[in-house]
Amino acid sequence: MSDESQIEIPPSFVALYVAPGRQKPSLPRDDLAARYELCEDMAQMLTETASNMAFSLGITEADVLTRCLQGLRVEPAVVNEVESVWVVHRLAELQNWPPLPAESGNEPAA
Repeated sequence: MSDESQIEIPPSFVALYVAPGRQKPSLPRDDLAARYELCEDMAQMLTETASNMAFSLGITEADVLTRCLQGLRVEPAVVNEVESVWVVHRLAELQNWPPLPAESGNEPAA
């Protein structure tokens, strides 16, 4: 059994690839696991950068998250739009910061 089959993908990430009215993700499990690993790694990688931004620039946590989201969307983008939102939400979790407000249009798919 490969290591990839041992990866537990959180439901919040799987939901990004489940179309409304469907139950199965649109990506094969190996591809979904690879995308999840990339996004989780991005969120983990951004924790130090986000902390430094908040401290050195003296900006709010929400401003840091917004800037990170904008940075993730710069072309050529490594993650797609819904993944970028998930990465920023995961970053907020890792930092113990509140997520960006829902009214900002930055909520991941449920």
